[in-house]
Amino acid sequence: MLNKSTVENVLNAALSRGGDFAEIFLEDKLVGNIKLIGGNIENNMTGREYGVGIRILDNFNAIYAYTNDSSEENLIKVAKNAAAALNGKDTERVLNFLKRNSTDYNPIKKNLFQVEKKDKIELLKRAYRAGKEYDPIISQVSATYLEEEQDIFIANTDGLWANDKRVRTRFTVASVANRNGEMQEGYYAPGASMGFEFYDDVNVEEVAREASRIAKEMIYADYAPSGTMPVIIDNEFGGVLFHEACGHALEAAFVSKGTSAFAGKMGQMVASPLVTAIDDGTIPNAWGTTNIDDEGTPTKRNILIENGILKSYLVDKLNGRRMNTQSTASSRRQSYKFAPTSRMNNTYIDAGKMTRDDIISNTEKALYAKKLGGGSVNPATGDFNFAVMEGYLVENGKIVKPLRGATLIGNGIEVLNLIDAVGNNLSHGQGMCGSSSGSIPANVGQPTLRVSKLTVGGRKGDE
Repeated sequence: MLNKSTVENVLNAALSRGGDFAEIFLEDKLVGNIKLIGGNIENNMTGREYGVGIRILDNFNAIYAYTNDSSEENLIKVAKNAAAALNGKDTERVLNFLKRNSTDYNPIKKNLFQVEKKDKIELLKRAYRAGKEYDPIISQVSATYLEEEQDIFIANTDGLWANDKRVRTRFTVASVANRNGEMQEGYYAPGASMGFEFYDDVNVEEVAREASRIAKEMIYADYAPSGTMPVIIDNEFGGVLFHEACGHALEAAFVSKGTSAFAGKMGQMVASPLVTAIDDGTIPNAWGTTNIDDEGTPTKRNILIENGILKSYLVDKLNGRRMNTQSTASSRRQSYKFAPTSRMNNTYIDAGKMTRDDIISNTEKALYAKKLGGGSVNPATGDFNFAVMEGYLVENGKIVKPLRGATLIGNGIEVLNLIDAVGNNLSHGQGMCGSSSGSIPANVGQPTLRVSKLTVGGRKGDE
C-alpha cells in the first residue's frame, strides 16, 4: 500500500488545477479460475491485477485516470495530467487522514489461495460425474471453480483512509441435454463472500444435479404459448427481474440525469402495497457484500421501496452532489481501471405471508417461471424482456407440464404494481452485474411472487 507522505503529495497534485475533491483507489487482486469440460481441465489460471486509480471532482464534473505503476513519481505525474483537464487556480491543503473502522461482514475461515489446486480440481471432477450420471440424456457437463482475493486502499481529500479485503468464491455448472438433434441447457452457480469453507456447506454434486435436472426437464418440455397471462416467478434467481427491470433505474447514475423511470417519484406509490424492496450490503458473507463501498463509505441496508412507496435511491458521491443528497454507500467498480458509480449490492424483494404452494393453488392458469435466464432493460423507460430458463404451465391450481422457450416482456413499474401475491420463501441467487463501472458480483433475490398480468412471448397456437 502507499505511505501517508506519498498519498498527501499525490492528492495535492490532483488538486493543483482547482478541483474540490480528490481520491486514490489502490487495488491488489488475486484471481483463480479452473474450468473442466467433458471431464478434462480446459483452463487452470491464476493471475494478479494491481493498479491505482485517481479521481478528481470539480463540482459536478469528474476526471479519472489510472496506472499500474504505483511509484510516487508516476502517481504525481498521473495526478497532474488528470488535473490539467480542469481550469482553476493552484491549491494545496493540509490533509488529516483518520482511519475509519468498519464492521467485518465477511469473516474468512479458510484462505482460498492456500488450498492445494488438486483439492479444487477434485471438486470439479465430483461435480462432472454427478451431472453426467444424472441421466443418459445429459450429453455434456462443464464446471468452473472461481476464486478472488481483493485488497483495496482508499484515501481522499476529506481525510478518509480506509482498507478492505474482499474474498469470494463461486462454483458454476452447465449441463446440456441432447435429444433428436435438439439441445437444452441447465445452469446453476452458487457463490459467496467466503473462503474455502464455502464448500463445507455447498454440495457440488447437488449443484451439478440441479443443472442437469433443469436441462432434462426442458428437453422434454412443450413450447410455451404466447399471450398475456398471470405469471408466477419463483424465488432465488427470480429476483434478477427486479434487479434488471427496476434496480438499475433506482441507481443515481440514471436518476440524477433524469433518465430513469423512477426519477422524481420519491415518496410516491410506485409498486403494489405488497412490495418492499431492499438493497443490503451488510448480509454476512453474501456474494455482493462488502465492508465499505468503493468510495470508502461503510455499507448499509437501504430500503428502496416500502409497502409500495419509493423511499430511497442508490447514491454515490458524484451523483449525490447532482441530487443534493448523501451517499447510500452504493458506489462500486470492477477494478482500479473504472471510475466508481452507483450500483447494487444484494438487492431483493422482501418476504410476504403466503406460501409458494398457496400461490400456485390459488391460480387458475399461469406460466410458472421457476428459473429465469438472461434479459435486457431500458432504465429510462423500464421496458424489459427476459428468457425463462425453466418454466411450467399452471392450470386449476396445479403444475401440469413443463414449458420451454418462454420470454417475459413488460415494464418494470407496471410489473411492480401488478404483483398481487408475495410468498414467504425469500431466497437469494448470485450473478455478475454489468454497467458503466464494469462487471461486479451482485446478489438478487425474492420470494415466490405472482404478477397478475404479463406478456409472455412463446409460440402462437400452442395454447
